[in-house]
Amino acid sequence: MASTSDILTTNPYESHPSLSPLEAEVLWEYAKLAHHVKLATQKTRALAEQPDQRMLPQLRDLEKKMGLVLTLFKASVWGVINEQPAPESSQEDSGDMTVRY
Repeated sequence: MASTSDILTTNPYESHPSLSPLEAEVLWEYAKLAHHVKLATQKTRALAEQPDQRMLPQLRDLEKKMGLVLTLFKASVWGVINEQPAPESSQEDSGDMTVRY
């Protein structure tokens, strides 16, 4: 069979006596697809094993900013909640059975 670099340019199934031209073409497409999947798998493994050194500082900065945004959001929500007037309904009217001290 042809090497992996040749598989993209030459159909190794083309001259096989028991295959029709359509079958040889389909098998060649599968072989090219398998080659591309192998390359993608290799690149994915390489990325998973070693994190991108350029991306790590950027992700750390983003993490700090997101922490700040979350803190500001919580403070804003707390401020909105505190600005609302307390409900003035009595316990008997609302059906609330919560014990209050």
